Parts: sequence; C-alpha cells; structure tokens
Amino acid sequence: MLQSGNMKRIVVFGGGTGLSTLLRGLKKHRVDLTAIVTVADDGGSSGRLLDAYDIPPPGDIRQVMAALSDVEPLIEKMFQYRFATEDDLKGHSLGNLMLAALTDITGDFARAVEKMGRVLNIKGKVYPAANQRITLHAELDDGTIVTGESKIPVYGSKIRKVYLSPQEVQPLPETVETINKADLIIFGPGSLYTSILPTILVRDIRDAVVNCKAKKLFINNLTTQEGETYQYTASEHVQALYEHANERFIDTVLLNGTDLNGLFAGQDHMERPWPVENDIAALEQLVPHIVVEDISTVSDGRVIHDADKVASWIMSYMDHAEIE
Repeated sequence: MLQSGNMKRIVVFGGGTGLSTLLRGLKKHRVDLTAIVTVADDGGSSGRLLDAYDIPPPGDIRQVMAALSDVEPLIEKMFQYRFATEDDLKGHSLGNLMLAALTDITGDFARAVEKMGRVLNIKGKVYPAANQRITLHAELDDGTIVTGESKIPVYGSKIRKVYLSPQEVQPLPETVETINKADLIIFGPGSLYTSILPTILVRDIRDAVVNCKAKKLFINNLTTQEGETYQYTASEHVQALYEHANERFIDTVLLNGTDLNGLFAGQDHMERPWPVENDIAALEQLVPHIVVEDISTVSDGRVIHDADKVASWIMSYMDHAEIE
C-alpha cells in the first residue's frame, strides 16, 4: 500500500461500478485514497453468502478492491472471475468466496478486507461502511415499505427515503478517524439510493462527514436510473443527500457538460437512459460551487464517467481549494 506521507487524503463513498471507475482514475495520482463502501447488497452471489455465512455482502467491496489493485492483470481477472457452472458455485465470484473464507478464518469481515488488500497490493484503504450484516429499506411515495437493496429498484415507484436496520450501526473506529483527517470527501457517481446514501445512514459516519473540515464534493451521475432516480435533475440528487444527512454539507457539485441526448436517439422514451438535467438555478440554492465539465465517455455502448478526466479535474480542484 502507498504510504501517506504528505499526500492529500481523499475519502470516497459509494459502491458498484461508479465508485470503481472513479478509483481507477484516482489511483494513478499521488494521493492517499480511502474508499468507504456500502454493504447493503443482498442480491446475487453477495446475497447467497450473506445468508450462508451471516457476513456483510462482499460484492461492492470486491469491485472496489479490484479497481485499486496493483497486481498482474491475470490475478485481478481471477479475483473477479464468476463461475458459470451448474453446481453450487454458479453465479459466485472467486473474490467473494475468498473474502468469505478470510472472514471465517479471521472471525472479522473488516480484517478479512484488510488482509485481502495486502494480497492484491491495493493502492489505498478500503473500509466497509459497517462491519456487520445490515438491511436496506425504502419507503416509497405511496407508503409502501420495500426491504432489501436488490428489490428496491424493481418497484418503479418514486422513493421517499431509505433507512437501515438495525438503525444503530457502529462503523469501524478507523473509518471515523480517516474522515476527520481527510482533505477531500467525494460522493458519487453511483446508484443514489442503493450505493451512495446507505454509507451516510450510519450515524457516526454521517456526523463525521458533516462536521469534518474537508471539502465535500458530489460527482453527479450522467444518467438517471430506472427504479431509483428516473427523470431526477441534478438538484434532486443533491436534495436527497441533504434530506438523508439532515444537513446541507456539499461544497461543490461536478456536472457533465456533454449533450448525451443524441446517444439515445431512436430508443423508447420510457426505457432509454435519461440524461441528468443540469438545473443550475436550483443547484445554486443548494451548493456554493457548481462546475460543468466534459467528463463522459462511451465504453461498450454505455455512457460512463471518464476516469482519467475526472481524476485530473479532482487533482486540479484540490490544488485550487488549497490556494483558497
């Protein structure tokens, strides 16, 4: 792992491909990186291991560790490998199984993540948002309560709020300590209700984020997500963050400036991805600084954040914030 020395300390929150993409760009720079990752996943391989071993689901952790790893490509590919056989291994990724095995050996999920990080020679630190099994719930606009992260997007109804059970979840002490020492805290990109928000529903994490002196940056999504944020504007993403934290805490929002509508021409209006509307006037009422940059790219037919562009902008932003 990198030694922090005088490097800038960046703490990134979330999970899934959005967080992994961002970290692949940031790890190329000389920074002290920490990822605080959601452990609310209850679907697929993670859900099966959660039920079988009563451990926090390892899927998002695995993706983040793979993104931060500095090993031979074949080792990373093996860690991410998903079995396709017809036996009990079908659907499991090797990395998930390794994390489950290490948890059983060490008796502690967080320690298993730490030891696996050494094996993968990750550039930074990875902490689960909670070191225990938790469940994510959503209250929909019609009052329906949906239980389970994987089930929430299926309903297709507007989400009023999400919350955890048990409610009094304790983070790792080093998580809070790392937040308090951070120079920059980043939320997004990623699934708003099922990846980003669950990390600040842990009370001590939320309090540390709100009260620490670090600059707080929100990287908005490029498109909205069916079942979670369909037709959400940029300001509605930020407002959801504030409502769940019970505090306005974001200093800067980074928005994509590329017109994406042409990429989805010809697709069904109700089914195609919906580019996030940059409603600047509404955002100006919520955050002090708004930045619009060309930060998107197309990969395998999907619009994603350009990891290198975003990382380069973040480094420039930190230099400017230091001068201020």
